[in-house]
Amino acid sequence: MHYRSFKRCCNESNEITLIQLRRDYTLDKFVILPETKKSLTGDKCPYCPGNELMTGTSILSLVIKDGMLKKLSDSEENVISDWSVRVFTSNSPVVNTSVGNHYTDKPLYSEPAYGYHYIVVATPNHGEDFANLSVDQWSNVLLVLQNQIGNLYSQKSVTYVSIFVNSGDLSGAHESHSHFNLVTLSTIPPTIESEAKASNHYLNENGNCPACNIITAESEGPRQILVTDHYIALSPWASTYPHEFWIYPKRHITSFSKISQREITDLALILRSTLGGMYRILNKPSYNIVFHLSPEKKNSRQIHWHIEVYPQLRSWSGLERGFGIFVNDISPESSTATLGPECRKEFANLNGIT
Repeated sequence: MHYRSFKRCCNESNEITLIQLRRDYTLDKFVILPETKKSLTGDKCPYCPGNELMTGTSILSLVIKDGMLKKLSDSEENVISDWSVRVFTSNSPVVNTSVGNHYTDKPLYSEPAYGYHYIVVATPNHGEDFANLSVDQWSNVLLVLQNQIGNLYSQKSVTYVSIFVNSGDLSGAHESHSHFNLVTLSTIPPTIESEAKASNHYLNENGNCPACNIITAESEGPRQILVTDHYIALSPWASTYPHEFWIYPKRHITSFSKISQREITDLALILRSTLGGMYRILNKPSYNIVFHLSPEKKNSRQIHWHIEVYPQLRSWSGLERGFGIFVNDISPESSTATLGPECRKEFANLNGIT
């Protein structure tokens, strides 16, 4: 990994801190050591309308006016207040673009954690979970994510754009208001690297994409949760988390940023349906949403892009934390039998089918 910068940041006592990335002594494992998280809120949510001055200026505020979407941004003279989706730099970033040159050598290897960290607030309504967003609002959020991916990949030293959601106390969330994190990295994340290597090996051995084979195998099987025109939601065969599910595009495609408006709308529908079903069945659980995407810049690390959703229902054991062997006390087949009917009911309701 080659991050080109690091952050020097002064806290209230003027102590200089660094956003640093350290590598394990021998393993291909990395840890980011960001600055200490600062409370922004007090009694107020910084992501709510009316509190825009508690965050950085928006680089994009999506406004709906007369049925039309307008992309605006804050200025020194004007802060956009009637937004539907709002994007700004995180006040507690895990990476930073400040210029520096601080490296240490093996076995105590570290480097600057260079990158951009943006927050995408998905709704102006504080109590509205992703499981309750309208399909139209989900579509708007996905369009904003597409827009930001393109902008971020045009920046220097951006190799990968990670997109994820932390929702609920057990998810790692620092703010309860529904939002996405966009964090750029100067290298391919280890999980994506491993997935791409395995996918490439499978392709060379079998002549086709492993994800496409998964879709074919699961389309009519006991782990299929929901199928729409363009997507399939399924409980993976070897799921790590109880009630974990993945959403794949049916057609072979490596780039989320290149899907069509029709595919965006359908993705909004399946996300809303599956999250809505999960939310009711599991009684408003904490969860993570993670986009597994191919890098947009030319390289061989290509995967069939998809979304993974991890409900957080319990803590991990020593077997899981210490050895990477996961124990899931709810089989994916049992999970599908529970989630599937509720997600399909949600899908029917959203489409006006009784």
